[in-house]
Amino acid sequence: MIFPWIWRVLPGPALLRVLMLLVLAAGVVMALFTWVFPWVSVTFDIQDQSVEAMP
Repeated sequence: MIFPWIWRVLPGPALLRVLMLLVLAAGVVMALFTWVFPWVSVTFDIQDQSVEAMP
């Protein structure tokens, strides 16, 4: 799994590792909302509805 690998790679005591993991997670979330999700929305045009209303 990826989490044990990250835990082993991070330096310092457990409290410092937890703080670094929180900063890393916040950075990943920020990158997703800043660059990835807008790119996916524009590229795959997921704003358009593909189901038409019944008459």
